[in-house]
Amino acid sequence: MKNYYAFLLFFFFTSLNFAQQKDSIKIENQRFDFQYKELYVPAGLMISGIIADGRGKESLKNEIVEERNEHIFGFENHLDDYAQFFPFVAIYGFEIAGMKPRTDYKNRTAILVKGQLVNLGLVYILKKSLKETRPDGTAYSFPSGHTANVFAGATMLAIEYGEHHKWVPYVAYGVATTVGAMRMINNKHYISDVLFGAGLGILSMKAAYWTHQYKWNRAKSDRDPLTNLYTYPEN
Repeated sequence: MKNYYAFLLFFFFTSLNFAQQKDSIKIENQRFDFQYKELYVPAGLMISGIIADGRGKESLKNEIVEERNEHIFGFENHLDDYAQFFPFVAIYGFEIAGMKPRTDYKNRTAILVKGQLVNLGLVYILKKSLKETRPDGTAYSFPSGHTANVFAGATMLAIEYGEHHKWVPYVAYGVATTVGAMRMINNKHYISDVLFGAGLGILSMKAAYWTHQYKWNRAKSDRDPLTNLYTYPEN
């Protein structure tokens, strides 16, 4: 496990170094403007998660756990622990491969940090506040942190590369959906935890884009901020 995280850190910083040197790709830092329709999917997922979080034995979330225990009781796999980070590696790795991202690496990193501070911060607060037990009896269940994390990464990956590479969102959200499903298959989360976590991850990262001011790497102006006049070099 330690070697895996060391590899991720190495890959991350190597990606930043390459991104600085790839002058051949002109990155225009296109803004991702707010649109109401962008709220439909994350809001729908979060509301579905709340609705599915029933307490009764016949509730949807408990029925799914019962089916899981009947057919694959004892199944355990750690793929989801690693796959949740794949989109974040690709956010920088795809640029190394020559694909054009939406934003340069400094603004991209700032957006990533802001989005994850909100995303994982809310996950932590909700887990500690609600203290819901996982299907396997451990704490804490609602919402799924793995799912929120991977869907945040998938959202960023889709925004950065989806415009020029239409297949990216399908792959990104395919990986994210697989991680969410694995959390249920591994008996670590209810479907309510996964649905809400997915919506939270998507919304947090989109909000980071909507509110970003793109101050990193901003071209220096020749305009004097005090006189509002252009200044010219002395002869």
